[in-house]
Amino acid sequence: MKLLRYGLPGFEKPGLMHADGTVRDLSDHIADISAATLSPLMLEQLRGLDIEGLPMVEKPGRIGACIGHPGKCICIGLNYSDHAAETGATPPNQPIIFAKAVTAICGPYDDVEMPRGSDALDWEVELAVVMGDTAKYVSEEDALNYVAGYAVMNDVSERTFQTKLEGQWTKGKSHDTFGPIGPWLVTTDELPDPHNLDMWLDVNGERRQTGNTNTLIFNVPQVISYLSRFMTLKPGDIISTGTPPGVAMGMKPPQWLKEGDVMTLGIDGLGEQKQTVVAA
Repeated sequence: MKLLRYGLPGFEKPGLMHADGTVRDLSDHIADISAATLSPLMLEQLRGLDIEGLPMVEKPGRIGACIGHPGKCICIGLNYSDHAAETGATPPNQPIIFAKAVTAICGPYDDVEMPRGSDALDWEVELAVVMGDTAKYVSEEDALNYVAGYAVMNDVSERTFQTKLEGQWTKGKSHDTFGPIGPWLVTTDELPDPHNLDMWLDVNGERRQTGNTNTLIFNVPQVISYLSRFMTLKPGDIISTGTPPGVAMGMKPPQWLKEGDVMTLGIDGLGEQKQTVVAA
């Protein structure tokens, strides 16, 4: 299934993308695409619905973040060896973990704000994992059983805030609109293996990032198992798994985003996003 949310910010409704390209309304069956509706049991009930009989949404308008009200968003840094190389970093021996504030999460076509004082705004196409069950001390072998689905995410970053201000990376990752996710959540029955997906990102029509999830240093089961040692992962939590090479920070000289720039990005089977950079 491809689950999505449509409507104005704060008033999104749950929907399903039909194979014919139409959006079908799920409001009569669930209140939202969120923690309460991502359990294996609930997803199985949704799969059993008569999709043809669901109301068609004629004009869905804005597409919101594909997951509503996530409890936390945990990101993995330097998780592609070629991205680590372009930034001059040594590939890590263990996953690098940082947090992105959930207030950064937004829709896949929403504008991305350039923070006040920003001089190094960057892009990062990433595979996002959305949890569907509570995971604590899970094994790598069982880890994928706790996943509800996958989505495209742009881990927008302000590199000066991230690397030159004292403290941790979170301050460079958490401005409002720094987490576009969607357009939809693809459930695991449609995407059983997330480890061979082409991914890309363009800025103003020029290709900047090209990669594939088969070059992840730490794959999805490893990341979930590792995180579950340090924190309980809950339904609706987002894990953003890292970005391939081609970010602005790795260019010589860096080509930071500026107001009016347009980012277009996507991952095979997970859809595409598009954002315009605006002043905060």
